[in-house]
Amino acid sequence: MKGVKGRLLKKLNFIPTINSLKQGLPLHLNPSQKLPNYKSQSLSIYRDHEDHNSDNILEIVLGNIGVPGDHKGTKDLKDDQEMEMELEFNVVGDKEKFTTSLESKNTEEYPCLTDFGDKCPPGGENSVIFYTTSLRGIRKTFEDCSSVRFLLQSFKVAFDERDISLHLEFRDELWRLLGGRVIPPKLFIKGRYIGGADEVVGLHEQGNLKKLLEGIPPSLSNCPCNGCANIRFVVCFNCNGSCKVFKDGDINNDEILYVRCPDCNENGLVKCPICC
Repeated sequence: MKGVKGRLLKKLNFIPTINSLKQGLPLHLNPSQKLPNYKSQSLSIYRDHEDHNSDNILEIVLGNIGVPGDHKGTKDLKDDQEMEMELEFNVVGDKEKFTTSLESKNTEEYPCLTDFGDKCPPGGENSVIFYTTSLRGIRKTFEDCSSVRFLLQSFKVAFDERDISLHLEFRDELWRLLGGRVIPPKLFIKGRYIGGADEVVGLHEQGNLKKLLEGIPPSLSNCPCNGCANIRFVVCFNCNGSCKVFKDGDINNDEILYVRCPDCNENGLVKCPICC
C-alpha cells in the first residue's frame, strides 16, 4: 500500500496547475516562428512574462499579430449594451404585466346568482332543482348526470332530483322552462338557471360552485331512503304498476271492465311517500 501511495503522489506532482500553465504558455511559443499571413512580424511575446499580467495574454498576442488591443470593438460593445438594456426592459415589462394581471384577477368578483338567468322551476325559489335521467341509452348523457349528482352530493346540500325518464311531467316542465327540447342534466339554484354539465363542472373547477350553494340547507341523511332507495318513485299501490284498475259499480257486458289508474303516472309509479 505504501508503494502504491508513493507512486500516486509522484504522479500528482507531475500534474501542472493553472498558474503553471499560464506561465508556461509563452515559453512554448517559438519567438522565431513566423505567421504565414504576417511574414514580416514575429511572435516576440512574453519574453519577460513577469512584467505582464496573465489575464492580458490574449490582448498581447492579438496586438503582436496586427489586431488592435480592443479586439472586440466599440461597435460590438455598444450592440451588447443595447441588447442588455433591451432584455432588462423586456423583463421589467413582463413583470409589470404579470403583476397587473394578478391584481385584476384578485379584484375580479366571483359570479353571484343574479348573474344567471331568472328561470324558476316549480318549488325552486329557495332550493336546488336538478333535472336528470336514469336511462343509459346515451352514455355521455348518463355520465354527465352522474358527474353533476356527485358534485352536489360532495357539497352535502339538499337538492331535489327530478328524473325526466320516470315522470313525463318533469320533462314537460323542463322543456317549458328552457323553451325547447333540451337534454339533461340541468341545474337550477334558487330560481336561477346555472346550466348543464359543462357549466357546472367549470364553475366547480374555478371554485365558484360552492359560493353559489351558500345558504342551501345541508343534507341531513347520509343513508338511502328505506322506501325508494333515493329513486324518489315507488310502484303504485293501487294498480301495482299496471296503470289500470277495475271499474266500480255495475258493469254491463258491453262496458269496459277497467279504467286508467288515477294515482300513478304513465309508468305506473307514484312519488315516494317517505322522502318526497
